[in-house]
Amino acid sequence: METWFIILLAISISLLLKAFFNLFSPPKSLLPPSPPAFPLLGNFLWVLKPIFQIEQSIRRLRRTLGPTLTLRIGPRPSIFVFDRSLAHQALIQNGSVFSDRPKALPANKIMNSNQHNISSGSYGPLWRLLRRNLTSEMLHPSRVKSYARARKWVLDILFDGLQQKAKSGEPVEVLVHLRYAILCLLGLMCFGDELSEEQIKGIGSIQKRVLAGFGRFSLLNFWPRVTKILLRKQWEQLFQLRSDLENVLIPLIRARKEAKSDGDSDSVLAYVDTLLDLELPEEKRKLDEKEIVTLASEFINAGTDTTSTALQWIMANLVKYPEIQERLLVEIRGVVGDSGVEEIRQDDLQKMPYLKAIVLEGLRRHPPAHFVVPHCVTEDTVLGGYLIPKNGVVNFMVADMGWDPAVWEDPMAFKPERFMASDGGGEVFDITGSREIKMMPFGVGRRICPGLGLALLHLEYFVANLVWKFEWNAMDGDEISLEEKMEFTIVMKTPLMAHVSPRRR
Repeated sequence: METWFIILLAISISLLLKAFFNLFSPPKSLLPPSPPAFPLLGNFLWVLKPIFQIEQSIRRLRRTLGPTLTLRIGPRPSIFVFDRSLAHQALIQNGSVFSDRPKALPANKIMNSNQHNISSGSYGPLWRLLRRNLTSEMLHPSRVKSYARARKWVLDILFDGLQQKAKSGEPVEVLVHLRYAILCLLGLMCFGDELSEEQIKGIGSIQKRVLAGFGRFSLLNFWPRVTKILLRKQWEQLFQLRSDLENVLIPLIRARKEAKSDGDSDSVLAYVDTLLDLELPEEKRKLDEKEIVTLASEFINAGTDTTSTALQWIMANLVKYPEIQERLLVEIRGVVGDSGVEEIRQDDLQKMPYLKAIVLEGLRRHPPAHFVVPHCVTEDTVLGGYLIPKNGVVNFMVADMGWDPAVWEDPMAFKPERFMASDGGGEVFDITGSREIKMMPFGVGRRICPGLGLALLHLEYFVANLVWKFEWNAMDGDEISLEEKMEFTIVMKTPLMAHVSPRRR
């Protein structure tokens, strides 16, 4: 009943305000082509669809409307770009104009501290400060190398869980083990080596609820004055979710702050440490605890779900195609020998071009996100002969660019050899898209994911060690379905279940 009431209200408002919106919207003929829709009702009907259905609908529209199209979402248009050359023109050649983010919607403001974070922050001094702090303090190669002990500790936890399944003969639900391992690693990087497994599980529980909230509370962003009356319970649940997140993370932040002031914190720098003394450039103040909660939550969520999802897709293909798994094992043995090496280390990974090719092919074929975070243009501009109006929202279709048959032969097949040079060495592939966009799983340009290097390291590290330690086989009669399903990321509709057994050396 509530939903239908909102629909009827939207129809009435759209009819009354259609002329008003037209005063502020550029002439439709100048925008990329779009399907017919009322300004407000069209938006609401799209919102009612699951995100995966929206993607499929947009892909169908492309066939008739072309590689750039418009959806009327509220008073400002949302533009979807499929063409990789146009993406390069926008994000690389004209990056300053396309590097902003849309203004935060009402419900989102609660969870991102009014855009005081990196992924959704407005393009400006605050965003530059937060991003520079992350890249120079946490993601610098020397700092990443200092977390070798944490990676080994997490790898042992992962091995122990898989070993138990191997002994019992039961199949492994792979994503569960991978997700927990990555959560442990990023939790240690965020809050320090002294974090206990109980605390990590608490972080994982609340972060899972936060991720689920992205879809659950999306309806609250539209007509908030109406939904605060009709959907009052959902607003209360949203505020409670934010409160629960703070109740879990603030004690960890305070413990880190106290240890730092006492001079007895562990030797490895944690992400929270770098945020405690950060001063906001325009407000001349330090971050408050709630803002640090937002940044810490972003750090863990941004890396946990995407990396574990990408790992599952890669391992699914190694199970589906055992000849690829065997070739990787041969490469690993060629680097570390047949000795009793227990861990493939970071330095070893640099000598494994086929491993890198597998990871790149996994990201091309199965990007964890099929869209990048929406961009917002800072001024009227032209892209592909069409007007992109100031404050227009632009979405770039990541998956379609990586599946472009004009670039990739047989694009839906899993072929790591695409990324191998003919001499057997690793081909230099520009995943940043600075020269040309062939795939962009991390985005490109000024808003490219700052954790790109860390994500590639973690993917290579865990894939190499999982194949070195265990033999991975499909269950009897299991064909390994690669059908997709949308959650926070694009996951396997049928989660990977595999038999694992220790490697014989």
